[in-house]
Amino acid sequence: MSDLAIELHWQRTATEFKTGAYSNEHTVRFNNTYDVQVDSAPDWGGDPCNTNPEQALGSALSSCHMMTFLALAAKSGWPVASYHDYAEAHLGKNPKGQMSVTRIDLHPVVRFDTGFSVSDEDLAEMQDRAHRYCFIANTLADSVEINIL
Repeated sequence: MSDLAIELHWQRTATEFKTGAYSNEHTVRFNNTYDVQVDSAPDWGGDPCNTNPEQALGSALSSCHMMTFLALAAKSGWPVASYHDYAEAHLGKNPKGQMSVTRIDLHPVVRFDTGFSVSDEDLAEMQDRAHRYCFIANTLADSVEINIL
């Protein structure tokens, strides 16, 4: 299997390194070419213009779910024209009392080529299959509630 990697770089900008006196803003580089500015979530003092790890986790799940759905739909001959999702990662305390992403809600909307349709029941079953086969969902399965709404 593949080893997949990123590069992360953080540099202190404050004079002193002590609680409340430094920024968590950092850069994550993908494929040695694409940089993303990352920070704490805004509730934890991060810049809302940057992404945060919780959003990145929601994004990873949403992307994996979509790619799995598209693969299954293609094998079933469903002509998907577009796929849109709105993912929400929710913070809370896990059963151990630790802060955690406790739930991620996906809100996928699938559109098909003109003249093609599937029942709501068949679409829900395909979404469920995509969830069961998504390796990010399987990674989170024991610790994060995942809802496909």
